[in-house]
This record gives sequence, C-alpha cells and structure tokens, in this order.
Amino acid sequence: MARLIITKTPKVYVGGAFIRSESGRTFALKDRRGAFVGHVPQCTRKDLRNAVEAAAKAGASWARRTAYNRGQILYRLAEMMEARSAELAEAVGLGGATPRAARDEVSAAVDRIVHYAGWADKFEQVLGNVNPVSGPFFNFTVTEPMGVIGLIAPDDAPLLALVSLIVPTILSGNAVVALASETQPYPSILLGEMLATSDLPGGVVNLLTGFRREIIPTFATHQHLRGIGGVAGPEERKVLETGAAASIKRVKLLRAEERINWASEAAQGLQSIRDWLEFKTTWHPIGA
Repeated sequence: MARLIITKTPKVYVGGAFIRSESGRTFALKDRRGAFVGHVPQCTRKDLRNAVEAAAKAGASWARRTAYNRGQILYRLAEMMEARSAELAEAVGLGGATPRAARDEVSAAVDRIVHYAGWADKFEQVLGNVNPVSGPFFNFTVTEPMGVIGLIAPDDAPLLALVSLIVPTILSGNAVVALASETQPYPSILLGEMLATSDLPGGVVNLLTGFRREIIPTFATHQHLRGIGGVAGPEERKVLETGAAASIKRVKLLRAEERINWASEAAQGLQSIRDWLEFKTTWHPIGA
C-alpha cells in the first residue's frame, strides 16, 4: 500500500505564535511544475491590526535591550539559517529559481544578517554626535527607534529582500510587521519558523502572507504604524503615501518598476538603518 505523504500546513508568524488567517481563508501554493505545495494563509486587515498590536507590546522591551545583545540575537538567527540553508534554498526554488540561484540567495541572506549584526553596537557612534555650540552648554544628538514599522516585500528575491528590509529595521530597537511576497510566500513561512526558535522575542517580527491589494490600504492608514517601507508599484505608492499623510508616517519606498539587485553592496549599509531612526538633541548646561 502506497504511503500518503503528509503535506505541511503553512502558518504565519505573529506575536511569537503560528496562526492561521483570522478569516480562515487560504490560497493554494504550487511549485514551478504546478504541483501543490500547501495552503498559505490569506491574511486580512484584521490580521494586520492584530500584528501591529503584538509588535507594539514587544517593541518597548526590545528597544531596552543593549545594542550588543541585539547583535548577538541577530547573529544567532544567521547561524540557524545557515544550518537550514538547504531547506531555505528549496523554498526559494519553488518560485522558479535555479538550484544555484536559490543557494546564492540563501547565502546572501545569511551574510546580510551578519553584516547588520556587526552594525548593532556601532551605528550609534556613527550617527550620533556632540554638536559645537557658542555657549556654556553641552549639546549632543542620540538616535532612538521609531516604534512599529510596516514593511512590504517584493516578489523577486523573496527571502533576501525580506531579510534586507527587516533586519536593519529591528537592530536599532524597532518592531516590524512585514507583508511577504504575494507570489512566493513560502520562504517567509520558513523564516518565521526560525525566528520562533531563535532568541528574538516574540512580536518583534510579525510576518503576514496574502494579497497586496487587500492589505496595503490598511498599512497606509493604520494609526499605530510609525513608518512604511519596502517595495511598491506606482498605484500602491499613491495609496500608501496618501494614507500615510493623514497620520504623518515616514514613508521610504523603493520603486517596483526599477529592478533592484538585492545581492549588491548598495542594498545594505548604514542608510538602511538610519531610515527608521529618530534623532533626539539634548542641551545640558555645563557645571550643572
């Protein structure tokens, strides 16, 4: 008698737990040959609101962690991804990438996390400053995390792009709600599994899957999101920028029509960290 293969039930990672969509809806994920892989949760606006609430609860304690500790946690995540690199490459390959290209993307994603883990206890010294003033005062500027940031991942490079958006955002103490690739969501499912067993506190990173047209308007108008980043097309940018104006969100969007080389040096660095920081300047009288 032939054995019945037990297929995986993908779930999204929100608030440190694996959940199905609040509505119970799913959409079928198939590989490049058309074979069924699994039913992926089709998240709703309610799922987004729940994810923002989870991120807000986790963000304060995450921001209080030392920069060194946040770097250690990110490095540990890179270790876990390295150990499961073959599985991640298989997930990336579901979208049509060649085995070599899939392995290269996973390696680049691991390297990107290590890159930012190294920045965790250094960016403050580079971006902060002691400012010269003409008076008996100390004047210095320090960085602070913004809070909960919404990120929208593109369909190309579904793992590398997602990691490249999330990691520089959280290393400074922000929490994230990220919408994974619509056409290639499976790498985000595996990333959530690794986040769950890493040292990253639940709720710091929340991953959603689903249709962009349903969720993006809520990203734009949600009052508790302090910023929106990622990749968007012309109409999506219009929706996001118009909606964000009502609650004065910071918006940092890349153009979907301009193909991005996520593996390049230009796709990483200090600017990606700076995008999601606020700067606080303090005056202090000398001798007081």
